[in-house]
Amino acid sequence: MELNTLAAHELAEKLKDKEISCTELIEAVYKRIEAVEPEINAFNTLTKELALKKAKELDDSRPWALNPGPSLRGIPIAIKDNMCTDGIRTTCSSKILENYVPPYNATVVDLVLEAGMIPVGKTNLDEFAMGSSTENSAYKTTKNPWDLKKVPGGSSGGAAASVAADETILSLGSDTGGSIRQPASFCGVTGLKPTYGRVSRYGLIAFASSLDQIGPITKDVTDAALLMNILAKHDPKDSTSANIPSPDYTKSLVRDVKGLKIGLPKELFGEGIDGNIKKSVMEAVEIFEKLGAKVKEISLPSFKHALAVYYIIAPAEASSNLARYDGVHYGRRSDKEKDLMEMYLNTRREGFGPEVKRRIMIGTYALSSGYYDAYYLKAQKIRTIIKEDLEKTFGDVDVMMTPTTPTAAFGIGEKTSDPLSMYLSDIATIPVNLAGIPAISVPCGFDKGLPVGLQIIGRPFDEGTLFRAAYTFESETDFHKRKPAL
Repeated sequence: MELNTLAAHELAEKLKDKEISCTELIEAVYKRIEAVEPEINAFNTLTKELALKKAKELDDSRPWALNPGPSLRGIPIAIKDNMCTDGIRTTCSSKILENYVPPYNATVVDLVLEAGMIPVGKTNLDEFAMGSSTENSAYKTTKNPWDLKKVPGGSSGGAAASVAADETILSLGSDTGGSIRQPASFCGVTGLKPTYGRVSRYGLIAFASSLDQIGPITKDVTDAALLMNILAKHDPKDSTSANIPSPDYTKSLVRDVKGLKIGLPKELFGEGIDGNIKKSVMEAVEIFEKLGAKVKEISLPSFKHALAVYYIIAPAEASSNLARYDGVHYGRRSDKEKDLMEMYLNTRREGFGPEVKRRIMIGTYALSSGYYDAYYLKAQKIRTIIKEDLEKTFGDVDVMMTPTTPTAAFGIGEKTSDPLSMYLSDIATIPVNLAGIPAISVPCGFDKGLPVGLQIIGRPFDEGTLFRAAYTFESETDFHKRKPAL
């Protein structure tokens, strides 16, 4: 079997036992990238020279014997191109940051480097993480490895596609309204959105600060738990970072869901959810029942407002966060200028794409005098109701299960002219971000040859229960082992 097709925990054992070297593993990954990247378009920037240098350093030092526990030292990882990397271009897939090279690393990048992982490149995304298909990138359209005519999801489409296509072993994504879980579902891989504050956002280029969260995209649940052990650290540089001790998530990787109370929100199994998707998810739920879990239907009426609430709050925060891109301090600066105001206008007109402009305008309108109370303030109040409804529900259930997405991956170009239809792709994931709670997507079936994802939602800071449930399901099925025929 090719090294690049193995999971991180399998490769870690081979590295520790000296069956393979870091250099061999990195070379295998880049050989795969060279073979399929022209079709997939997952990466904006590749760092082969740096990766091979790091691999050689690790091979020469061979420090594995000093770390008897599970280790990701020497494992290749891809980083979404909205996380700052010292000395390496960070574009957010936007023309306005086309030549931006940060002078520092995001905290998560420092953590993976300290753990000995080897970054292989920066992955493509919807511009400033605004989108559900990775078609909004200013540079390229990433394609789904299962069907090159389909989208990989978004905004972490490059991150998910690179894992599914075996161009990397692990990847880092970010999730504002479903941007880890939705592409993980479309590409047939595992994606976790941690609790808000569990993973540092320092160095993540902001889209919507109260919603953004970094998390792992991996080949299986074990790899996600191993990577979370490294990422889940309190960071004093991030004022929203939770100073709560993180457990060893690998201890949650047990096949045991007996007595687990599962809630099925009826609002996410009805209108708008494709019948084949619902069928795959319900078959997954039946497996949990057979293993002793207790399942019941629940109702969360406030969920019907989540999409509207999100598309007021997220653009409002984006409008504020993106005001800094003015052609003065850093990033693109228009050379068509007669005065300061014209420079501002032309810089932003040339630098931002259509979807980013759309959301800035929506957000600016929602925050404007006379409309703040009617839109933004009301949205924040309903957000509180959604959060309170979830908290009450978690008094009766341990986890909730839903489809990750209402459909399997759709065609490239199919929804670009209909933004509302595109926004509906995140109907099942958005409530999780509004409430700041964790959720994981794992493969649970196929619809006409395209992967289907099961979303498992948990209590705040209870990622461990999500890992236990997901690992148990994964142990009973083989969906995560299937590979696209590239």
